[in-house]
Amino acid sequence: MKTPHRRVRTHGRTTNPRAVGHQRYAFRHRLKMATLKLMRAIRVSEFGGPSVLKLCTDVPVPKPAQKQVLIQVHACGVNPVETYIRAGAYSRKPRLPYTPGSDVSGVVVEVGEGVDLFKAGDRVFTTGSETGGYAEYSVASEDTVHRLPDSLDFTQGAAIGIPYFTAYRALFQKAHAKAGETVLVHGASGGVGIAACQMARAFGMKVLGTAGTPEGIEQVLKNGAHQAFNHRQKGYIDKIKEATNGQGVNVIVEMLSNVNLSNDLELLTYGGRVTIVGSRGTIEINPRDTMLKELSIIGVALFSSTREEKTECAAALFAGMDAGWLKPVVGPQYTIDKAAEAHENIINSPGATGKMVLIM
Repeated sequence: MKTPHRRVRTHGRTTNPRAVGHQRYAFRHRLKMATLKLMRAIRVSEFGGPSVLKLCTDVPVPKPAQKQVLIQVHACGVNPVETYIRAGAYSRKPRLPYTPGSDVSGVVVEVGEGVDLFKAGDRVFTTGSETGGYAEYSVASEDTVHRLPDSLDFTQGAAIGIPYFTAYRALFQKAHAKAGETVLVHGASGGVGIAACQMARAFGMKVLGTAGTPEGIEQVLKNGAHQAFNHRQKGYIDKIKEATNGQGVNVIVEMLSNVNLSNDLELLTYGGRVTIVGSRGTIEINPRDTMLKELSIIGVALFSSTREEKTECAAALFAGMDAGWLKPVVGPQYTIDKAAEAHENIINSPGATGKMVLIM
């Protein structure tokens, strides 16, 4: 036999205690939300096209835990990899819902316990985010936060993270490029491409770059390339061969391997290396093309970097900032409510011209 619910009297009327409990919970929840600091942030609740990027205005500002830093975001870089993750096509999928973005630039507002390197008010950029960068505030682990020099503004700070760390990893940690070698940056007018051109030129290499528009060609030449070629023009492969006196190139940094990899193998000299930074599909190649010249095809995944490799890269980049050759080029800028448009354009634009960033 079921025990009937006990009735309680409140303000002259009888009420079910379970209902009273719900009312009290709802009141406490409303009180908590009223005192909680909220922010605007992009949230993704399902994998799919750019339309799944939703701007929410009631996201709680995160709190930094031990060895973490809370940053007020001024700008956040937009990277092609974020479109693959959003679509559910990347090997590493975040737990839904999530906020995209890792290349944050802004000001430290709070530090967690055990943080020794930063304090409130410091200008910083990041190479990772615990809570996502497409937001007004972001939490990052202390070891992914770096000081932003006064010589660079916040949009430039948002253009450092993935592009420069990827370019360094591709050129030096994977391809082992050396001064005196010839480097081809295939797709050189975007964030990673410009970083690779600046870096290769600074380290004493002959730098060739490709882009898809006259504006892109101009940008590539301004940022370290000795020569630039339009990869939309017929016969551009022959022009690259001519630029090397028929010798071929030693290293290729490849942004679109599903289109260019077969041609890359043709362009490489003996012992040449092509590093795969980006791919949007499959391609058929003849493995024999790698045999005669003993070529290497090397994949590049920034998230596989060890702590020692990250430290090495950061040291090289700060040397570049001090020397003046590291100068991020900022391209299209979008407000946070235009994040879906930014994701559409970074994949489908006719040609990149600098690093795409979101402004908070």
